[in-house]
Amino acid sequence: MFLSTRGQTSPLSFCDAFAAGLADDGGLFVPESLPSLPPSLLDTFLPYPDLAFEFFSLFDSDHSTEQLKALITRSHDNFENPKNAAPLRQLDEHTSLLELFHGPTLAFKDFGLQIVGNLFEDQIARTGQPINVLGATSGDTGSAAIHGLANKKGVNVFILYPNGRVSKLQERQMTCTGASNIFPISIEGSFDDAQRIVKELFNDLEFKAQAGLSAINSINIARILAQSVYYIHAYYQLPAASRAKAASESNGSFGFCVPTGNFGNIFAGWLASKMGLPVDHFIIATNQNDILCRLFNTGQYQPSDVHPSLAPSMDIQVASNFERFLYYMLHEDSAQVATRMQTLKAQGNLTIPEFNADTFQATRASDEEIFTLIKKVHDQYGIVVDPHTACGFQSTFETDTNSKPHGHTVILATAHPAKFPDTIERALGKKVTHPSLEALKEKSPVRYAVTPSPAAIKDFIQANQA
Repeated sequence: MFLSTRGQTSPLSFCDAFAAGLADDGGLFVPESLPSLPPSLLDTFLPYPDLAFEFFSLFDSDHSTEQLKALITRSHDNFENPKNAAPLRQLDEHTSLLELFHGPTLAFKDFGLQIVGNLFEDQIARTGQPINVLGATSGDTGSAAIHGLANKKGVNVFILYPNGRVSKLQERQMTCTGASNIFPISIEGSFDDAQRIVKELFNDLEFKAQAGLSAINSINIARILAQSVYYIHAYYQLPAASRAKAASESNGSFGFCVPTGNFGNIFAGWLASKMGLPVDHFIIATNQNDILCRLFNTGQYQPSDVHPSLAPSMDIQVASNFERFLYYMLHEDSAQVATRMQTLKAQGNLTIPEFNADTFQATRASDEEIFTLIKKVHDQYGIVVDPHTACGFQSTFETDTNSKPHGHTVILATAHPAKFPDTIERALGKKVTHPSLEALKEKSPVRYAVTPSPAAIKDFIQANQA
């Protein structure tokens, strides 16, 4: 069963929590209790779909074994190599790169949103009720969600994104599908403005029920669980000696560095560690919109203005999944979470005196540093990384090394560099392309400009709902 972080809604089953997206009390769903990872999941290499099936089986009792296995298998068919959907590339003795860009839209969001798309299709088949999927994106979430749901019967997709603040190719992935059930909505403002509208509409319980709203952002628990899987998959692929050391020591021997803006990606890994994955440290990599870096260094959660950057998917100041992390930091005290979130809403900032983030470190990279990091990575390792992944190398190249020892750190490569051709060409003086992205340039985009207000978006959805 799944509970709201704010404790004011009844527990829901996996399918019901997935369908609800956001809890009726405004909280986020979390497992009622966290299961431990079976030893077999850590001892034996499994093909990626098999691992994902075993992991989801710990949480989903609504589907039969056969149903869940078929759904998970189908969700990975569009990856380049379904059996090794997230390959680990060892760069040196202390650093590896987990390549999460081998899905259909070349970004880590594919892992969650291919599963989410098939879960929505399953939901419609079970209930006979059409649904309207609503989400906000700072870049990759929108394209991954759209690819997972384009042309599926009984579902219309409404994706809000900030005009001029996603890369041109990210926008084309959203607006050039040709699917009649896809509605990319361009708004003036930031991702946080788009996300705020989405949350307000989900909190309008009458409209949520009338429109059959469902969420695709990482506020949806299924997204988080899907992303936890590739952390376990990465652990499998470590050299045997590194894996043995990680399992036997707690001295900085193994960890992950995660570029993150909404805190969902790194929270998924941290959740896996709470279930028994032997991770000693997590490094949060942010861009110049560094609210998470400031939080983990000061205990102050204080959003400020969003400044457009070269790593647009992290141009966020209100990290939704912070609430889930706060729930665990406050020892699963939902009343305290509700009080703190009310304080944040009223005051615009939050001090967390008992904040204990020993497992976490945090770094930031300015736009100028992103160019430098892309070049350094290319010079040292002979590979090209996108600007978000480049932020993950900040801790690797820092001369003032962190106090905590790092035996082996896996950096998450969150997107294919070809999605950001202008930045790569400026940093390296060469072009990086991908066939699927080049094909988009020949297609005509379709997007909708709507006033950035809950009322206007609500009217647009009602006029175009499934």
